[in-house]
Amino acid sequence: MSSKKEMVRMWMDGARRNANVASDSFKMKHYDWCLFFWHLVLEKTIKARIVQQSREVPWVHNLIVLCEKAKINLIEEEKKKLAEINTFNVEARYETIRYALYKKATKEYAIKWVKICKKFYKKFGEL
Repeated sequence: MSSKKEMVRMWMDGARRNANVASDSFKMKHYDWCLFFWHLVLEKTIKARIVQQSREVPWVHNLIVLCEKAKINLIEEEKKKLAEINTFNVEARYETIRYALYKKATKEYAIKWVKICKKFYKKFGEL
């Protein structure tokens, strides 16, 4: 990937693919994986904004930090929501860490947070 336009497209395409996986995971009642992929959707969307602004993409997963790098202004309520969404980014190879998200990710919880993630996706995706 050499051009900025190609890099932005790469991040946004990845976000769209992950949104599809999140949707499929929800349908299969894998709510923990649904939320995990929604975190990835938001992360990749913010990283596309960072590239769009000709900035180097940091190797971090914290959505609040990424928003700061992307110069996205957040109100305190949004920061609190993103802090919770950050908990969906689990190290998938560690069962004890994944299990905590699995226990938290009930259908009702997932419905609530998918709606919130979709709102952020729309906000962050407006390049």
